[in-house]
Amino acid sequence: MAKKHSYKIANAWICRIDNNSIVPTFGDLEIEHGRISRIFKRNFSDYIDKKSSVSNSVYNAGGRLLTVPLVNFHDHFYSRLAKGLPINKPMNNFQNVLKNLWWDLDKKLSLDMVEASARMSVIEAIKNGVTYIFDHHSSPNSANGSLEKIAEVLMDNNIRGALCFETTDRNGATLSKAGMEENINFLKNYSGNNLKSLLGLHASFTLSDDTLAEASELVEEYNLGIHIHLCEDKSDRTLSKQYTDQLPVKRLVQNKLLNGKSILGHGVFLTQKEYYQIAASSSAIVYNPDSNMNNAVGLPLYSKVPSNIPILIGTDGMHANIAKSMKQYFLLLRNQKNSMEDAFKLFIKSYFDQITFVKKYFEDFPSIVENDRADFIVWDYIPPTPINGSNFWGHFIYGALESNIKTVVQEGNYLLKDFKLTEIDDSETFKEVIKQGNKLFSLYK
Repeated sequence: MAKKHSYKIANAWICRIDNNSIVPTFGDLEIEHGRISRIFKRNFSDYIDKKSSVSNSVYNAGGRLLTVPLVNFHDHFYSRLAKGLPINKPMNNFQNVLKNLWWDLDKKLSLDMVEASARMSVIEAIKNGVTYIFDHHSSPNSANGSLEKIAEVLMDNNIRGALCFETTDRNGATLSKAGMEENINFLKNYSGNNLKSLLGLHASFTLSDDTLAEASELVEEYNLGIHIHLCEDKSDRTLSKQYTDQLPVKRLVQNKLLNGKSILGHGVFLTQKEYYQIAASSSAIVYNPDSNMNNAVGLPLYSKVPSNIPILIGTDGMHANIAKSMKQYFLLLRNQKNSMEDAFKLFIKSYFDQITFVKKYFEDFPSIVENDRADFIVWDYIPPTPINGSNFWGHFIYGALESNIKTVVQEGNYLLKDFKLTEIDDSETFKEVIKQGNKLFSLYK
């Protein structure tokens, strides 16, 4: 990683966050020692009326949009080598997708495969402007040291992550214990300024009462949030009831596992009573619209969710393009017959819910103001009409989210500059990714 240095970003629409609103200001950013030292407001009309020229030491944004980086609140790095695998068993429903793809794949993963998956994930994330990632990891037969492998990849590439291991009883007591221990080992030995810990749990229908009781003790002892799949499919409810005689949310409430740092993945099949219980706990729901449609599990009625539940966005390991998932969320709001005004309101609420929630783990997540960490992205989007606080979201949803990421800066360091990775040779990295992918592929023959 290159050392932090002083330089300037010129001619950018700097999108400062101010009290749950965006204030676009045209001007320059000065970066010193990993922080935004000064913001220079400039007259945009002067910029468009005169030929722009900057020195070679200045990065010219050329009138593009500059915002805070994107956050993936529910990723599965371990999924990255799954593409093209010869799966010949049925995948005609959600339980078969789990059993015949994901639960079979995760047991085959070695630590080298875990590392290769993480390296592939980081490359994809940077290219998509994602520099903060909440990962939900699973490699039951290679649990010990797996989060350390992922952490090393994140640290090597200046990506901040909140990590956990997906504890589950579906593979027996020994592997369940190993998963729980990996969560605590990571918390005690690796969690710090740039790496944070959650307690990873799979889903109610693969978690025994004893495991949830142990999780409850750990959450209280270490002040942890949980990261769990919740009611992604109707089968989570039916199988949980068969397994434990209780529904998923009730089990989480009884074990005091819902709190303001907890992430509940999916939340597709929830009752109004369960929504109110989640709201009372201040836990957040992470929507993964691409995954939900891919698995044909259905979609929640987004407008029926109480407004005091934080709504976050994830990819569920399908890809690293959070911008795509954010746009998908907006389009689904419209597809569910919400008015344009209501769809915008719900989208904007989610955007700021995400900013608020990520700060529970990374207090110094930037707002793009002076003295902030210099974490930001430059979209390959030049607003063709005037941009201001009142019409920003029209530009963002229909312009930025349809554009590529041109440049990524993290703590003052370029991770991506003019579409090119600065610190990673992706061709060389993918040689190892391919080696590990071939090894995984061979296990299916």
